[in-house]
Amino acid sequence: MTPDQFLVLGLCLAVIAVPAIISAWSDRRAPRVGSVVLLAGLALVLHAIVNKPGGYELAALPGVLFGVIGDLIR
Repeated sequence: MTPDQFLVLGLCLAVIAVPAIISAWSDRRAPRVGSVVLLAGLALVLHAIVNKPGGYELAALPGVLFGVIGDLIR
């Protein structure tokens, strides 16, 4: 997998984890699964940033996201 794919997968996991954490807190449960998924997503993002020469800029994220989606469709 490329660093771009790791970045997109990590961002998707982090976004999915936030509603799970909020739901657990609103039900007065410990947000265990949401926290683990969030940590996994952040670890993937960190892995992508470390392995990409020069890292990523915030303005480049939409291009990376659409590039990975385009690679999946093709």
